[in-house]
Amino acid sequence: MIRAFLKVALIVLFLQPSLRADHVIVAGGPALRKWEDLRIKEDQHDRWWANFIRASTLRMVEIRKAYGSNVPLVWIIYQPSYQARSREDGKPYTTWISEVAAERRATLIWFNDSASFIRAINSRPKGSIETFDYFGHSNRHAFMFEYGADIMAASTAWLHERDLSKIKSSVFAHNAYCKSWGCHTGESMSAVWKSKIGIPLEGATGATDYRVISFGKLPVSRGSWRR
Repeated sequence: MIRAFLKVALIVLFLQPSLRADHVIVAGGPALRKWEDLRIKEDQHDRWWANFIRASTLRMVEIRKAYGSNVPLVWIIYQPSYQARSREDGKPYTTWISEVAAERRATLIWFNDSASFIRAINSRPKGSIETFDYFGHSNRHAFMFEYGADIMAASTAWLHERDLSKIKSSVFAHNAYCKSWGCHTGESMSAVWKSKIGIPLEGATGATDYRVISFGKLPVSRGSWRR
């Protein structure tokens, strides 16, 4: 009788979603000024290296106000662009980011390409991701983890909507809130995300404006937000 009870209990425990609730924030990397300064002013990006870092920390404050001061934060950051910009500016940006993560009690995970990004997401416990936020460059079909760091006005590292089937939908809570704060995501990628992962991804139609972060506000859409 006891053995049967324990067997049933183990099965129930195995089938239950994770009791851990992670809040995942992804930050893409900045462009290099040596490329951006060759473009007309209206098309330049990332004069400030920390646009996506500052936006991430603003979201951390928002999450902890909404979900609790001790909820786990997982900060997944594209490292190569910050290393390159650090060399260009002569500043220890990756060290500063690590210090910010420690101060805010966030688990910091660096990644280098789409494969390591997918591994970082898929390594989360089953059903644990309660919120997911992406801060970085993007177009309607992809998160562009870097843009203008290797080649002017081009990306060499991205997560395309065709790759979303490689992400385990099981790591997300059934009612997870997911949002891309990049440009144009709501024009295509949001729908593919919902189809492949099974939960909505809120995204912008049109460009997003990061200038407002200097006033302590999260990026705004120049169009609208769409799920």
